[in-house]
Amino acid sequence: MISLTLAELAAAVGGTLRLAPGSHDFDEVSGTVHADSRLVTPGSTFIALPGEVSDGHLFAQAAIDNGAAVLLVDHELELAASQVVVEDTLTALADLARFVVATVRARGALKVIGITGSNGKTTTKNMLRAVLETAGATIAPPGSFNNHVGAPLSMLSIDLDTRFLVVEMGASGIGEIARTVGIVMPDISVVLKVGLAHAGEFGGIEQTQRAKSEIVTQLPASAVAILNRDDERVAAMASLTKARTVWFGLDASADVRADDLRATASGTAFTLIEGDLHRPVLLRILGEHHVMNALATLAVARELGVDLDTAITALESVPRAERWRMEVLTRSDGILVINDAYNASPDSMSAALKTLAQIIEPGQRSIAILGEMTELGEFSDGEHDRIGRLVVRLNIQKLIVVGHGARHIHNAAGLEGSWDGESMLVATADEAYDRIRDDLRAGDIVLVKSSKSANLRFLGDRIGEVPE
Repeated sequence: MISLTLAELAAAVGGTLRLAPGSHDFDEVSGTVHADSRLVTPGSTFIALPGEVSDGHLFAQAAIDNGAAVLLVDHELELAASQVVVEDTLTALADLARFVVATVRARGALKVIGITGSNGKTTTKNMLRAVLETAGATIAPPGSFNNHVGAPLSMLSIDLDTRFLVVEMGASGIGEIARTVGIVMPDISVVLKVGLAHAGEFGGIEQTQRAKSEIVTQLPASAVAILNRDDERVAAMASLTKARTVWFGLDASADVRADDLRATASGTAFTLIEGDLHRPVLLRILGEHHVMNALATLAVARELGVDLDTAITALESVPRAERWRMEVLTRSDGILVINDAYNASPDSMSAALKTLAQIIEPGQRSIAILGEMTELGEFSDGEHDRIGRLVVRLNIQKLIVVGHGARHIHNAAGLEGSWDGESMLVATADEAYDRIRDDLRAGDIVLVKSSKSANLRFLGDRIGEVPE
């Protein structure tokens, strides 16, 4: 975080400063900001947030023990530390992030890029970090810091030297993205896709579209909205914004587009087309669906004046989307495991299965180990059924479905009479491992895919190790 006096910190959040003995209101804090006491280091600011299970105030002493310089709390604590007391610490977190971003913008050349979409946010964020770091100091959130807590915490990592701030904006309901935009108005907003991810929470894909559109509706005319030309729900957002629209996609009318897509087990190749320019690109990340993320990244780079060839080189250096996201584990015995079990939606599940089918070579065997796609609400049974039928249409040769919540994948696959593959339903990840361990042979490619709560990512890691 930028350097602030304790008085400035209190003023930024509208709080009351309670000084520890020997402290002064002109004392400065410039360390990291954390809501997790375990992450606190000497000089940090600790924000005590209310939680679903526990209360951050209970961990204030642990934060002090780890070196916290000041506490942000909703009531004064009987602890030997300077404290800023506010009515609501979650609101104060947003207020502090808003103040810090505005301060850096006023003093430097900061550009803010916001990203949303039902799929691909984290991958695109990682791609952008790699590309923008070639042009200046870049801050992008770790992992999936994209909610009402994670997003402002990541914003507070900037300092006066930061040139690019990438903000991943997730949501589980209407108004959440609008609140994040209200903290940090993007100079560039990117919308990747509108799909059925979290449809159960939103109440349908129309509501998802409305929520995602919040990232562009408040943009001023000086901003840029980078939109997916191939997704009709995203394309419709052009009419909702004053910002200049830039299109990416496979459609011939897109400003930044791709042609000649080719997926193999070693990566994904395509030809980038921008006006009269044609450039070959080879991603190390598996799956043609990641081409759209790369196009969005290159569209942002173009708007920010990053050299195209430099941007492509940076993109080609990204080794994976993220831990447990299309992560390739190559065993020494010739078996390839694609561990993509950090999250799952109907769109991402379909894309992963299509990638598996595309990269199989003659003589190899395709195996899918699939778990539940959560947060689909009333759409759950039908979407799991659709995935089971897709497995058959893609001629995946072996299917293992894990858990009662995913049973419709297995049931639907079994109803497709034209399939000569094999499907089985098991209750647990351990049972899936026992079924597959001794059946694997050189040349097999195994996809492990589920929502995070199914915990199949650990099964993917386990299969990716060569058994002793």
